[in-house]
Order: sequence, then structure tokens, then C-alpha cells
Amino acid sequence: MIKTNSLRLDNGLQLLHHHDPTTQMVAINLLYNVGARDERPGRTGMAHLFEHLMFGGTPAIPNFDTPLQKAGGESNAWTTNDLTNFYEILPAQNIETALWLESDRMASMAFSQQALDVQKGVVIEEFKQRCINQPYGDTDHILRSTAFTTHPYRWPTIGEKFSDIAEVSLDEVRNFSASHYTPGNAILCVAGNIDFENTVKLVEKWFGGLHSQHAAQRNLPAEPKQDEPRRNAVHRDVPQNMIIKAYHMCGRNDAAFPVCDIISDILANGNSARFFRNVLMQTDLFTDLDAAVWGTIDPGLFVIKGKLSHGASIDKAEETIQAEINKLLDGDTSQYEIEKYVNKLESKECFENISYADKASKLCYQQLITGDASDINREIAKYRTITTSQVTQEAIKLFDISNETTILYGPDL
Repeated sequence: MIKTNSLRLDNGLQLLHHHDPTTQMVAINLLYNVGARDERPGRTGMAHLFEHLMFGGTPAIPNFDTPLQKAGGESNAWTTNDLTNFYEILPAQNIETALWLESDRMASMAFSQQALDVQKGVVIEEFKQRCINQPYGDTDHILRSTAFTTHPYRWPTIGEKFSDIAEVSLDEVRNFSASHYTPGNAILCVAGNIDFENTVKLVEKWFGGLHSQHAAQRNLPAEPKQDEPRRNAVHRDVPQNMIIKAYHMCGRNDAAFPVCDIISDILANGNSARFFRNVLMQTDLFTDLDAAVWGTIDPGLFVIKGKLSHGASIDKAEETIQAEINKLLDGDTSQYEIEKYVNKLESKECFENISYADKASKLCYQQLITGDASDINREIAKYRTITTSQVTQEAIKLFDISNETTILYGPDL
């Protein structure tokens, strides 16, 4: 049980708090409700660019990391299609250093042309390194652009193409900041060795006076229902052929999400999963084969990926994947199998929740997706009620051939 306190400041900032007396440290997690889905075609990669810009300093604090390091702290951030997350970890007695830094850059980001040019260069090089110069680096781009036709999930967080970032102007950066990086569009969690009363006092001190502009209204186009299978064969000079199968599925907060998650575990979670036992151990078709759910806020994808052994038949490999899917469609799932993976999930959650920093980020995310951070304590219960009939019914819906996108990728195509 993760005990949580919450308070919404007058400027709209959502404060969450978790007291952990077992540590002398504290984690500050600040989640902005903005990600790659809030971008527009031609200007993709903006949220990721902002993750970099936010470490570029302000007029009051030219170097974000220096004061934090002097206080014994560290920081980092990540961006997804749904959100941007920043965090600091430092000794509890130095918490004000982190609150000062985060409130300062929320209030007064310094957007100079020089700083923008530097970070654009960094992001463009990252794009080239990860997506162009690395084997299989463009598979995510290809999958998204094939599976999605309308929703902004059709481009990855790093952007659709690096020219989108190269052409961003300073005015566009300022407008994007004003539209999204505001107290009313943020969730702040303080977790560690500090009580709620002192947390409220310090957060009010550093954030209470910040003016909250109205965040941009989100009006995303819904992805149309896919009504026929899609296939895309892509030749690339890489070591192995790859098969990617993707199926549209529900969003993270949908009642069917835990069932889809368990299906991915049944197929590919560990050495007792079906892909490992029935495919990797009993055939020489694949060198690896995995399945995973995206877990995005809006409806996303259930993805199966496998790299083929040298000389393996692509047709035979596809048939083998389908054979394992067919078992699910035919109701070949036991309650024991479901419970095994629910137990694994619960064990994983228990170990992760030992960390006050992990709890801080998870509480922010839970607040974002359900509007109540305490729902984090009820997540496992959703999995405990899954039945074999639910797995079969969801598999029939999920793996409908008209819902399938196939990417064949490699040197033999």
C-alpha cells in the first residue's frame, strides 16, 4: 500500500506526496501533460526537443545541473508520446534546491537563438545515431506510419524526420512552451523523508506564486478502425530478417488493458512463456521473439517482433507465430497460467515500489491516467479478476486478421 497525500494549488499545479522514513533522500518528480501526440505534422519531435531545452538554463540559473550537484543531487528526464517527465534525487535536507530549480525553469525558460541552435543540433545528431545510422533504427518509424493513418501516434517521440526539428523557429518554441509548460498542466510528486506539512509549505513557497496560463486544448483525431490487413516489405542491409506484427488495442486506462497485458505475458514473458518454449526452443526459425503492449493513454498497439535465423523461411516463421496465436483463439489458456503472470507482475511491482524515486514517478503517472494517484494501490486487483474466457474473447478481438499490420524488414526483401 502506497500512502499518498494530495493538494491542488490555486494556480492548478497538482501536488502529490508520499512519506518514506526509511531513506534520508527525497525525489522530486515533475510530470508535464505534453508529449509527441501534442505535436503537428511538420513540427514533430517538439516535446523531445523541449526535454533538452529545459536543461539549458534560465536568466537566473544559467546551468541547471551545477546547483543540484553541489547539493548532492542528480537529475534526468524522459519524453514519450503521452508525457514529459523530469526528476531530481537529493538529500532531504536540500530539497529546496530542487524545488527552486524546477520552479525557476517553469516560470522563466531562457529561449535564445543560440541555445535553440545548440539543442537542435544535439537532437538531430541523436536522431541520426538512433534512427538512421543504427541497424533496425527506423523500424519504429515504419511500423507507426503503416499502422496509423490519422492519430499522432503515427510518429515516434524523436520525430517523424529530423528536418522538422531543423526548421523550428524561436517563436514556435516560445508558443509551445506557453501552451504546455505551465503549472495547471503539471503534476508534482515529492517522495522521501519529508512530511506532508513541510512539503506543502515548501511547494507553496516555490510554486504558489507562479502564474498559470491556460494549457492548449487537446483535440486529437481518433484513429479510424482498421478494416483490412496491412503489409509492408522493406529492404535494409542488416544482419537478419525481422518480422513485426502489430494489432490495434485499447488505451492504458481501458478495462481491457490488463487482459491484453496478460496475453503478451503468456506469449513472451520469460523462459516459461509460449514463444520461448514452443518456438525458440523447438524450432530454428528465430533467434529472438517477443510480444509487448504499448500501454499508451490513447489506443495503441500490441506488437510482436522476431528476428529470423539465417536462412529461415519468412512464410514458415509467420505461420509459427500464427499457430501460437491460434491456441489463444481456441481457448487454450489455463487459470493457472494467468495467475502465474499476475504473481510475477505483483512481485515486480513490490520490488519497484521499494524505491521512493520509482514511487514518485508512478504516482504522477497514475494521477495523469485516472485522476487519482491512490488508484495505484488497486492496479493488481484488476489483474486478479481476469478469467480464461476474457483472455479468449480479447484475443479474438485483438488478433482479427483485419486488425493486423505486418512489417517484413531485412536483407532478403
